[in-house]
Amino acid sequence: MIPSEKSKNKLLQPSLQKIIFVVLAILCLTPIISAPIALVLGFLMTLIIGNPYEITTQKLTNILLQISVVGLGFGMNLNSALKAGKEGFVFTIISIFSVLILGFVLTKIFKIDSIIGYLISAGTAICGGSAIAAIAPIVKAKPNQISIGLGVVFTLNSVALLVFPAIGNWLHMSQHDFGLWCAIAIHDTSSVVGAANKYGAEALQVATTVKLARALWIIPLSLITAVLFKNNESKIKIPWFIGYFILAICLNTYFPLAQKLSPFIVNISKAGLTLTLFFIGTGLSLKIIQNIGIKPLVMAVVLWLFISFGALWMILK
Repeated sequence: MIPSEKSKNKLLQPSLQKIIFVVLAILCLTPIISAPIALVLGFLMTLIIGNPYEITTQKLTNILLQISVVGLGFGMNLNSALKAGKEGFVFTIISIFSVLILGFVLTKIFKIDSIIGYLISAGTAICGGSAIAAIAPIVKAKPNQISIGLGVVFTLNSVALLVFPAIGNWLHMSQHDFGLWCAIAIHDTSSVVGAANKYGAEALQVATTVKLARALWIIPLSLITAVLFKNNESKIKIPWFIGYFILAICLNTYFPLAQKLSPFIVNISKAGLTLTLFFIGTGLSLKIIQNIGIKPLVMAVVLWLFISFGALWMILK
């Protein structure tokens, strides 16, 4: 039997809850805990005893993710990054528009609320929660519509982080192919980087570069959305941190001092990413999963399987 919120509070004193949380968070900063394990730990923490820092972790998650991604840029070379980004460009265009079209069709077939369907489609097509957060104000989404979209994305993200490395090993995928597959088929940047990092250094470089190039499509999608939903008032959110990521790559490529410091910065960034996934895990709960509903979940799974198997076929053919 899963404890309710009240019973969780009775199981442990608030001070003990906080101590356990801090100890687990510190462990996530060490090599002992991998990215997938951190996510599971966070989920189990919330499920069994609750998250004593719920509001704080929600605020820190996105900031910590962006800082960690920028830090990973210090482990990359500009020429290699450009090559990976150029190769992933065609895959990105095909996958984005095919997912959006299929999402529109599935929304009609399953008779899902049009805004919820559009948020799920955008989140699957580009970069998960970031795309949903950018699109939501433009389509004037209500809080419950946003929570359903985010709930679906984060649930499938968690599954992907756990299963993708295993599938990659089973198929004997090269690090390059696996990184490309992660960047296209996994929704959110955090899980993309987490899965690729577990697979290897080259996979991490390819996945991060292609995924962040993909994230820039938030801008044209926001403009298209404003036209479709006839909303010219909302401001378009631009993922400025990608510029800092590119700057970090340039510094590592052309400045000897940055090259000397890069191993240290990259290790700290990887630890920050693991901690980010722990925070994301603490944000998941059975209540969020239950609130999604069957039809939106089925639609999201179909879209995810479509882009996962479609991208895998294109990469391995």
